[in-house]
Amino acid sequence: MVLSPTGRESWLACDADHQIVLLPASLGLATWYVNQYLMSYIRHIIAHFLLDDNGGFMVKSEVMSSIPSNPSSDPVSPSAAAPGASSTAPAASSPTFSPLYQQIKALIMQRLQSGEWKSGELIPSEVELGNRFKVSQGTVRKAIDELAAENLLVRRQGKGTFVATHHEARSQFRFLRLMPDSDEPQVTDKRVIELKRLRAPADIARQLGVKSGDSVVYVKRVLAFDGVPTILEELWLPGALFKALTLERLAEYKGPMYGLFETEFGTRMIRATEQIRAASADADAAELLAVEKSSPLLCVERVSFTYGDKPVEVRRGLYVTNRHHYQNELS
Repeated sequence: MVLSPTGRESWLACDADHQIVLLPASLGLATWYVNQYLMSYIRHIIAHFLLDDNGGFMVKSEVMSSIPSNPSSDPVSPSAAAPGASSTAPAASSPTFSPLYQQIKALIMQRLQSGEWKSGELIPSEVELGNRFKVSQGTVRKAIDELAAENLLVRRQGKGTFVATHHEARSQFRFLRLMPDSDEPQVTDKRVIELKRLRAPADIARQLGVKSGDSVVYVKRVLAFDGVPTILEELWLPGALFKALTLERLAEYKGPMYGLFETEFGTRMIRATEQIRAASADADAAELLAVEKSSPLLCVERVSFTYGDKPVEVRRGLYVTNRHHYQNELS
């Protein structure tokens, strides 16, 4: 219950436009109802006190996320806005809450995305991050645990926590699920067949989140294991992001392709989605993979994403599975 500018006892209530207004106490709203409503908003409200047409006060509210919109604003504030959210965004129907460790995880992700901590670099300790974000060490540890489980950070005993990189042996084949039937180590050889710039076909543009006809980089290559051609791949990359990529540079680079993207183009693959189907070899695939035409193959279509869930690669692979199998771990 509050006093209006005219001195009358009034209740705070919410109208159809999500605006909290003053209503006469004579309407008989229960105190517990008002308290319940206000407490549900108290940590997620930005209030603007305005005068209505009758000279009374009203409170215009905007429900916000609890993640700060400014990456340089380290302390976790319950009323901070979500990254990229406009301060004039329309009000939501109900407040959304995020556990504190998830907020810290989002802040760490912002640092990774901005390049403050680069791939392979040591990040501040849990104690330092706790002091920076004004939270406990345990909260930071839980956030880092999730990021480590998602292969974005790597813990090293006695050394600290590092930003994961595609150059590490454990990460090089993280997105390649084709495994040999035997446990014998294999020698991998990569041969680039073609690299050219072209206008994005409609289906590729849709998957990359660009306009149809925008520039893309097209790459075609063959991967061989122990000298046996096993994978024929076609890749489409955003032209603006990979405009400096050349056939010569790709052919001479001996490390993992994602390592090249990470080091020279500042693009780290965070996650990927795949679709798998049966296929048969056409004349071109049969020649490059050294199999008979119409031989059965496994077709794997992948879209890879970087920070901010931005798609940055479409990849289609044809796999020979005479000595290999596709392996995925479900949990």
